[in-house]
Amino acid sequence: MTTHPFRVAIIGAGPAGIYAADLLTKAERDFELSIDLFERLPAPFGLVRYGVAPDHPRIKGIINALIKVLDRGDIRLFSNVDYGTDLHLEDLTDRYDAVIFSTGCIRDADLAIDGIDLPGSYGAADFVNWYDAHPDVPQTWPLENEKVAVIGNGNVALDVARVLAKQADDLLTTEIPDHVYQGLKSSRVTDVHVFGRRGPAQAKFTPLELRELGHVKDVDIIVYPEDFEFDEASMTSIHSNNQVKQVTKTLTDFTLRDPKGAPRRLHLHFLHAPVEVLGSDKVTGLRTERQRLDGNGGVEGTGEFVHWEIDEIYRAVGYTGTALPQLPFDPRRGVITNHEGRVVDSVDQAEAPEADVVQGVYATGWIKRGPVGLIGHTKGDALETITHILEDRAAGALTEPVYPEESAIVELLEDRGVEYVDWDGYRLLEAAEIALGEAEGRERKKIPTREGMLAEARTRIGADSQ
Repeated sequence: MTTHPFRVAIIGAGPAGIYAADLLTKAERDFELSIDLFERLPAPFGLVRYGVAPDHPRIKGIINALIKVLDRGDIRLFSNVDYGTDLHLEDLTDRYDAVIFSTGCIRDADLAIDGIDLPGSYGAADFVNWYDAHPDVPQTWPLENEKVAVIGNGNVALDVARVLAKQADDLLTTEIPDHVYQGLKSSRVTDVHVFGRRGPAQAKFTPLELRELGHVKDVDIIVYPEDFEFDEASMTSIHSNNQVKQVTKTLTDFTLRDPKGAPRRLHLHFLHAPVEVLGSDKVTGLRTERQRLDGNGGVEGTGEFVHWEIDEIYRAVGYTGTALPQLPFDPRRGVITNHEGRVVDSVDQAEAPEADVVQGVYATGWIKRGPVGLIGHTKGDALETITHILEDRAAGALTEPVYPEESAIVELLEDRGVEYVDWDGYRLLEAAEIALGEAEGRERKKIPTREGMLAEARTRIGADSQ
C-alpha cells in the first residue's frame, strides 16, 4: 500500500505549469500530495516575464496572481534547473508518480519565403527576448536601419512594431534595464510597416492593444483605405464578435486621422502577403502580393505584386515548440505528441482514444496544444490534463516511484552540483530588482544576466539554503 504522498513533477514554471500545480492542489482528493516545479531559468513565470512588452504592466499583473500561488508554500520551486542536462526523464520517473511537461513554445515559427534568412531578417521572439532582458540572449541589438517591416497581424507583431516606433524615453518608467534603453535610444528607425495577409476583420490584435497604439507619443499611425475590404464573412464576424467589431472600429478610426508630422511613423497594411525578402548580402526590400477576400474568411492572390523599400524585417507569424530529449514530438505542430494531455508514443496516436500512452508522463499548455489562445486559456487546458492524472491514479495505471521521498530530488541535484534556486531565492532576486527600480523612481528594474540573477539569489541556492 502506498505510504508516500502522491508525487508530481512539473517541468516549466510559466503560467501553464503554475496553473496546473494550483489546480492539482485544489482538486478533490483523498490522498496527500507533493508537487515540485522545475524551471530552466533562474526566475519563473515564462512568457509573462519574457514575452510581454515592458509597457504592458496590466498584462504583467498576471505575475501577481502566480506569485500568490507559490507564496502559499505547498509547491516547491527548483529554478535554474535544465531538463535534458541537469535532469533526465528517468530521474523524474524514478522520483515522481506523474511528470507534467509545460515548457511552452519559445521559438519563432518559420516563414517559408525566399530570402527570409538574409542578414537583417529576424524572428520577432529573438527581439522580444532582447527587450525583455532574457538572460540567455546577447545584450546588443542592431537598430541601425530606418525602414523596418514586421510580418504578422497578431499581438506579438503589434508589440514589436510599437517598441520599434516608440521613443526610448517613454519606456524609462518600465522595468527595462540600461542596455535595452540605450539600444532603443540609439535606434535610427523612422518607419515601421506591419504587413497582414488578410483583411482588417481578420486581424488577431486584441482591442486594448490596438487602441493603445493610437496613444503612442510622437508616432503617426498610418493606414491605407484601399486595404479596407470587407466581404460577407467579414461582416458576419463584425456583427457576431465584439472583439472583431472593436478592432475594425479602431482601425477605421485610424483612417480618419491626419498625420501630424511625427518623427516616426507606424504603417498598418492589410491584404499583403509576403512572397520574397529582397537582397543579396543583406535585406534591401520586401515583395508582397496583393490579396483579395474569398468570401469564406480566407484570401487569395491577385497576381499584383508590390516592392517595398525595407532595410530590416521581423517575422511575427507565431511561435513553435521545441523537441525535448526522450519525449515523442510532432514537428509539424510543434508539440509533444499527446492525447488530451496524456503523452503518447507517436503522432499517429495523438487523436486515438486508445493510444499507447507513455505511462505517468503528461503535457499541458502550448507544448500540449500549440501556441494558440491567451494566457487564461491555459487554465482549462491544465484542468483536462489534471483530470486525466487523477483518473490514472484512481485506475492504478501509474507506477510508484523508486525514490518517493521529497529529499530524493534535492540529493540528486546536489550530487550533480546543480545550483538550483528555490522560492525564497526568487524572492531575494525580486527584492533586488525592486530596489534597483525604486532607486530610479520605477516600480522595478530587471537584472539582465543569469550571473547577476543568481548572485542576488545566492543565499538560497542549492546546498547554501540547507
